[in-house]
Amino acid sequence: MKKLLLLFMAFATINAVNAQVKTPAPSPFSKIEQKVGLTDITIEYSRPGVKGRTIFGDLVPYGKLWRTGANARTKITFSTDVTIDGQTLKAGSYSIFTIPNAESWELIFYNDGKESGTPDELDPEHVAAKTSAKSYPVDFNVETFTIDLNNITNTGARLEFIWEKTWVGFDITVPTDAAVMASIKDVMSGSSVSAQDYFSAAVYYLEAGHDINQAVEWIDKAVDMTKDKPKFWFIHQQALIHAKAGDKKGAIAAAKSSLALAKEAKYDAFIKKNEDILKEWGAL
Repeated sequence: MKKLLLLFMAFATINAVNAQVKTPAPSPFSKIEQKVGLTDITIEYSRPGVKGRTIFGDLVPYGKLWRTGANARTKITFSTDVTIDGQTLKAGSYSIFTIPNAESWELIFYNDGKESGTPDELDPEHVAAKTSAKSYPVDFNVETFTIDLNNITNTGARLEFIWEKTWVGFDITVPTDAAVMASIKDVMSGSSVSAQDYFSAAVYYLEAGHDINQAVEWIDKAVDMTKDKPKFWFIHQQALIHAKAGDKKGAIAAAKSSLALAKEAKYDAFIKKNEDILKEWGAL
């Protein structure tokens, strides 16, 4: 019994020694994962708060290198090559450094492989890209430092920083068109092109402003291949593509067909879409 008691006390002592008090981080960690076109962009950073302090020009001095957050370096990762202000950033991970000024910021993508610390001086060999942008005041207080990706399109996004009463944004361009065109070429050269493939390629050509006659050929094939079980969303795009190609009669016929199928399916969004374009074309 005495041995069991001693053993219990030993375990209790070990647990007491290993126990740690857990408290919230003053600058909590955040991770953003965003698909832009076909490129995955990930941002990892810590988010300090204003906490009654003056930030820019004081806590974060003007004209000096800032790690753009708290704790470890802020890191951004691209799954493909991207372009910043005409400069190519290869796929991979970079530290984000900034130099805030009263009316503009400099943005530096740095790749020395280190996880923390702000260098006393930047090594030009490790500066992968550098650009600047005008900063703007906001008329409300942003308590927690925030990095975001907005204005997302198939071809790019805007990297934004906002804290206290300051906002600044930088444009990032992604190589979506080249990747999609290569994918379309590869699939279309195969022997088993599906209706969905024809549909996706046709819609992309419409939205990207590529050869509209080729888009007509592909969307017509997609609709024909699904005529036994017609898809109103296929036919709606067929209407838009024919209209873009100048075939108003064919566009109206397709829109009316899509409208009837959408009503049968009780799909309100496509009922409205078809009614709107038919009214625009003077056919309803």
